Amino acid sequence: MERDLFNDIVVVKRSGQRVSFNDAKVAIAIKKGFDSVYDEYDEKNVNTVKEKVLDQIVKDYKDRKTIGVEDIQDIIESTLKKLKYNDVYESFKGYRERRAASRDAFVVKQQHKFVKAIESLGLKTANEEDAKRENANVDGDGPMGTMLHFGSTVSREFAKAYLMDSKYARAHDEGAIHIHDLDFWAMGTTTCTQIDLNKLFKNGFSTGHGFLRTPNSISSYTALAAIAIQANQNEQHGGQSIPAFDYYMAPGVLKTFKKQFKQELCDLIDFEGFKEFIDFNKVVEIIDKLEHIEFDLEIFNDFTSKSKRLKEIFENAYDIALKKTDRQTYQAMEAFIHNLNTMHSRAGAQVPFSSVNFGTDTSPEGRMVIRNYLLATEAGLGHGETPIFPISIFKVKEGVNYNKKDPSYDLFRLACRVSAKRLFPNFSFLDSSFNKPFLVDGDYQTEVGYMGCRTRVLANVCGPQITPGRGNLSFTSINLPRIGIKYGIALGERKKADMDAFYKELDETMDLVKGQLLQRFDCQCSKTRANFKFLLGSHVWINSENMDNTTRLRTVLKHGTLSIGFIGLAETLKALIGEHHGESDKAQKLGIEIVKHMREKCDEYTKEYNLNFTCLATPAEGLSGRFVAIDRSIYGKLKGITDRDYYTNSFHVPVYYKTSVKHKMEIEGVYHKFTNAGHISYVELDGDTVNNVDAFEKVVRIMHDSDIGYGAINHPVDRDPVCGYVGVIKDVCPRCGRHESEGVEMEKVNCYDCYCR
Repeated sequence: MERDLFNDIVVVKRSGQRVSFNDAKVAIAIKKGFDSVYDEYDEKNVNTVKEKVLDQIVKDYKDRKTIGVEDIQDIIESTLKKLKYNDVYESFKGYRERRAASRDAFVVKQQHKFVKAIESLGLKTANEEDAKRENANVDGDGPMGTMLHFGSTVSREFAKAYLMDSKYARAHDEGAIHIHDLDFWAMGTTTCTQIDLNKLFKNGFSTGHGFLRTPNSISSYTALAAIAIQANQNEQHGGQSIPAFDYYMAPGVLKTFKKQFKQELCDLIDFEGFKEFIDFNKVVEIIDKLEHIEFDLEIFNDFTSKSKRLKEIFENAYDIALKKTDRQTYQAMEAFIHNLNTMHSRAGAQVPFSSVNFGTDTSPEGRMVIRNYLLATEAGLGHGETPIFPISIFKVKEGVNYNKKDPSYDLFRLACRVSAKRLFPNFSFLDSSFNKPFLVDGDYQTEVGYMGCRTRVLANVCGPQITPGRGNLSFTSINLPRIGIKYGIALGERKKADMDAFYKELDETMDLVKGQLLQRFDCQCSKTRANFKFLLGSHVWINSENMDNTTRLRTVLKHGTLSIGFIGLAETLKALIGEHHGESDKAQKLGIEIVKHMREKCDEYTKEYNLNFTCLATPAEGLSGRFVAIDRSIYGKLKGITDRDYYTNSFHVPVYYKTSVKHKMEIEGVYHKFTNAGHISYVELDGDTVNNVDAFEKVVRIMHDSDIGYGAINHPVDRDPVCGYVGVIKDVCPRCGRHESEGVEMEKVNCYDCYCR
């Protein structure tokens, strides 16, 4: 028999995958048939059957070039029967039938799961069905939102059944790990991006439906920024962030000012009758060369020295132009905020999850952007509501805005005032021990930028250590409390935690997650530039400008991060030793040891694979309930561990534990340096902070001094039951004027969304 003929035959697997023919696998299949019947037999029998099978395959398929797995098994069956190995034939045939029935049953089971899930989505409201509330900025009751959930449900089950190794799907379903955004696995999307607007604005950009020119006014700058966020949201399963909003918008302010200054000068000179005495083209040339909106008017001395009135005209024109520019900047910021709270993405089902970082541009234009953005946030939306998006993040930096002598301390103070009223901005700290080492003087690209949810990118083993143009690829979280329950004192099976066993299983679970992240990364890299027309086609992602249609995505996606997260450090410590890290130094020491261990494992993976593996303090608002529900069904209610409806967020001190702001920040601050994929610490204040900005600023300073990377201060925000106003309400609602003591008619309560009154 000519064995080289097998080199040309391709085997088509049940999944549709095409692989080279391997005669060894034929021998193994036949041997398993004999093994199932006989304890002992002559191996020559297996070889005899194999040779006959191979002869038949060559005879029937040498010209067809392809053969299916079922075809090979049919030939094995018929050969066994022809050679009178009847017992082996019956065993082999029976095994195939059982496997086929099992596959059919699996399909039926999957169909049943799909039907049950879709039934819940189609027939229940968001109040009744958890899946409809999985994403906070998706309207789960709207038709497009429901359609999105239908697709997500099917896609999620398809990914688990057909795209990933079964061990990963099993670990996810059993609650040992949680694969975030599992429904987007098949699409190969990445999680999030820090969008470099300068790159987009330089030559204009296309959204895939039309080309947008380079913006030439501040209103165009903010409009295109919103469009960029919306377009990119449609190609990623996470959020969009702008890492240096003030720096990106500042040129738009300067362009607007130049237009206004030229127009005001032209109008005043013409009105005053000086047109014939001024070479206005030369004036325009000087204005076009301006680098800032603040400058010495003496640069126009060649024109103004001729007349005192001309000097006054230039001064008046400058003042008017500056005021108009300031006003237009405010309106542009107002429009930007309104757009991002109303524009939809993903088939109209979702408001883009957007964030903006700002606060360090000390140029006159940058300061104008920051001030007006904060004032527009403070004013709120159309009816005075607190804007949810974009999540604003004010960058705090010594020498820039932190100290009273710093050039932009006034803006830091304003940020505190606005946050005291509107919950935003949050605060990031560039001087923290893990953010500061990356800073390069004069290069804002090396300033850390956070997503509103907490994720960050900065270190990079594959290229430049900058924030713009990079993001998270995917992340998976570990159920840390379950490992603590297994090997701690919570079950009463031991008096002392078995830490060796704890770390052994933690390492095994991290290795499992690492493998899953790499498998998903391979899926992402299998896509092409055509799959991401904006993200890659408009060069949003770093180095994508060097791509062509043949470039493998790994060359650009390698700059992103693969993150391993965790949840419930507090419950883990309670399970291990009976105390959480807010309660004792012993628990804090153990907590630091655990999270540091996880970070070191991520660093090991980074070196081994030359990819950016990072440790994430998981934003687990929805996940926290899923894990604890599964664990409670296994272990019952364990005090301080599974007796609540949630596990505590990442490394946070539990919200039910009463402690001081300073103590909470000191405890949590230690963990920020280990969680390089992202982190956040919250302070919960009880009262109205609007009239106590000093106290609010003091809390921000405590965060700074506790080596926090990213922090937020939460405080009560009211909602008027009649008009729907969201914000701080004292005795009188700022919108409808209703006094707190006034009753509310039921028909008004039921229709407040339409503002009937």
